[in-house]
Amino acid sequence: MKSSRGIALAVLAGSLAGLAGCDSGPKYVRVSGIVRINGVPYDKAVVSFQPMGTKENWSPGRGSSSYTDANGRFDLICDMERQGAVVGRHRVRIMTRGNNVIGYDPVLGSPDKPPAFGRGLVFDPIPPEWNALSQVEFVVPAEGTDQANFDIVSKFAKRK
Repeated sequence: MKSSRGIALAVLAGSLAGLAGCDSGPKYVRVSGIVRINGVPYDKAVVSFQPMGTKENWSPGRGSSSYTDANGRFDLICDMERQGAVVGRHRVRIMTRGNNVIGYDPVLGSPDKPPAFGRGLVFDPIPPEWNALSQVEFVVPAEGTDQANFDIVSKFAKRK
């Protein structure tokens, strides 16, 4: 009786140890793409992907981000350690980088008529629905992608 209980405990302990080794955390895959505003590659963007939880997995992993280069291209990274983003659905936010960038406010003015306090400030040509008010989603496939392209239409940026 004692030996069968000991065997059962050993099997249970081995199973639990095996399960602990199986969960290595969320899967990150390479994600890259291009940001364009009115058809022109945008070199001043910050691109952010935040994994969206579900009822089954409310915390799917950490977010990823990147800056665009001179050609509007970005390659996401997470924690400066991992390339890419977590597989699954993400909320995407894109904004202009820089300390003196402010969003467009229809009450305060436009890039043509900056507010009086706006000396030295640059208006973000990216509309709020791409950043602070973003409802933009992107599904990162299990194999990763180099086609996470975003074409933003803005009345505050030069047209192609």
